Amino acid sequence: MKKILLIATGGTIASKYSSEGLKPGITSEELLAYVPEIREFCMVDTVQPFELDSTNVCQEHWLILERVIEEAYDRYHGFVVCHGTDTMAYTAAALSYLIQNNRKPVVVTGAQKPINLEITDARANLRDSLRFASDDRAYGVNIVFDGKVIAGTRAKKERSKSYNAFSSINYPDIAVIQEHRIIFYIEDHFRLTEPVRFYHRMNRRVLLLKMIPGMDGRVLNMLADEYDAVIIESFGVGGLPTYGQHDFLEAIDNWCSQGKKMIMATQVTHEGSDMAVYQVGKAIKERFPIIEAFDMTLEATVTKVMWLLEQNLSGEEFKKEFYRTINHDVLLVE
Repeated sequence: MKKILLIATGGTIASKYSSEGLKPGITSEELLAYVPEIREFCMVDTVQPFELDSTNVCQEHWLILERVIEEAYDRYHGFVVCHGTDTMAYTAAALSYLIQNNRKPVVVTGAQKPINLEITDARANLRDSLRFASDDRAYGVNIVFDGKVIAGTRAKKERSKSYNAFSSINYPDIAVIQEHRIIFYIEDHFRLTEPVRFYHRMNRRVLLLKMIPGMDGRVLNMLADEYDAVIIESFGVGGLPTYGQHDFLEAIDNWCSQGKKMIMATQVTHEGSDMAVYQVGKAIKERFPIIEAFDMTLEATVTKVMWLLEQNLSGEEFKKEFYRTINHDVLLVE
């Protein structure tokens, strides 16, 4: 029987109603008590490193989770992280970069309704997550939610209230869970040849900047002193406007001349970027050392840059590592 570590961090799944609104208050042991049937297929220990609404989860908490898993790695067959849904995709992506070549499953899950309600998705999600973490074929970081298994770098929360909150972006679901059956669509654990590696640092000085009509290059100049990298959510397949007295070309030149990283992504959820299509993107890409996110999610792009900035890489090494596929995060590369 598999031995699983349940890591509770708060979130809606562990929340209780109060006069101030929903807030975490259900312990890790109490969560487990709501799914007694899991004793048929796994043994579970619990730990609670913090108890937060996931709105308050950031880099320091990702590193805490990494350390918990690293310290317990040899004692368990798998790990389940109970987490709030709002930043769950960021946490799953971050753990994908902090724990690499991982042959053991790290499952991130949560719920849209607290587990102590009569009608809730929490019990099914927790049960499915523990079942998946106990499966011999499971490995790496994945989100398990509403019967779907999604690669940790491909998940995005697309619905704020519905049970089917998460979708896999530009990549198929890894598997689906139907009652006690797990149906795998992708089985590729055999590709892992290196030993597991844990990383312990992430750079917080990363900005995600969403373009809106009328924005000009002054915004980049104002931010250059505060950030080491900027990821620009551009329009369509990727490009920047050239109107007005303060276009982006001068600002980009200033940013890149300081050795700061600039990554071009897209606001469009599906199908990714391709700056070579239009002049507004191609001209910039040919002139400046800009990296393109292509088919990556914004959550994966942000956390991968945070991880890479701490690896002391040259410009070309940084670009090469950014385009190295980790946990299915990028397929369309130059």
